[in-house]
Amino acid sequence: MSDDPQTLVSTDWLAKHIKDPDLRVIDASWYLPDMGRDPKAEYDRGHIPGARFFDIDEISDTRSSLPHMAPPVEKFMSRLRAMGVGDGHQVVVYDGAGMFSAARVWWLFRLMGKTDIAVLDGGYPKWVAEGRETEDLPPMLKDRHMTVQRQAHLVRDVTQVAAAAKLGDHAILDARGPARFAGSEPEPRAGLRAGHIPGSTNVHYATLLNDDGTMKAIPQLKTMFEASGADLTKPVITTCGSGVTAAILSLALERIGHRNHSLYDGSWAEWGQFDQLPIETG
Repeated sequence: MSDDPQTLVSTDWLAKHIKDPDLRVIDASWYLPDMGRDPKAEYDRGHIPGARFFDIDEISDTRSSLPHMAPPVEKFMSRLRAMGVGDGHQVVVYDGAGMFSAARVWWLFRLMGKTDIAVLDGGYPKWVAEGRETEDLPPMLKDRHMTVQRQAHLVRDVTQVAAAAKLGDHAILDARGPARFAGSEPEPRAGLRAGHIPGSTNVHYATLLNDDGTMKAIPQLKTMFEASGADLTKPVITTCGSGVTAAILSLALERIGHRNHSLYDGSWAEWGQFDQLPIETG
């Protein structure tokens, strides 16, 4: 793969740079309740040397009733400073599933104007499978100043998405599985209608990944997007169940050079609960 410290780096790249003084590694593992996994307990048992744990549910806008919405700028800054992550750092983020939640934190950093961040291709499972070093000790943390410039164009709210769906001036890509997209399988969150945003296209995030949790090569990614029927001549809005796997689509779009994309933060957790918003099935 072609390593790019602003999108995706290999385990080889990380192993080579792990001792760099300005490298920071983040464990952003997060799981759906039905996965039966505890990310913090797994981190405490073992993680990539020097990795800090990023709690997606806590470093969020806890004033919102929706799950893990993007945090206010001040909260993001203070939490990251306390983790010893700040200006001038190259950040590599990974998760314990291979590639599931790490892209969400990559997107959050981008939202905050930080571009020196990459996802570890294949994540912790690949790192461990290759017999690389792990540790179970928390890292030594030293406060580091962080400046943030929120990039509002990278996020969309329900009003903006409803307008885009009505006007058809954006390609809306839904990362959920085909059955959830079609509305033939109930949502994992209670009280949500089944289906998808009218006019949206299904690009299941898993189709962009190899069996080992690494992301497909750039030519293959382009093929997958084309096969979905999405019109990538338009600006793209990515969406999913709650804004986590949508970021995998955002990362893939960035990899193929499609820079005009934003993420619908409320995603189906929001759209699915309001009867006045139209839905499609099938």
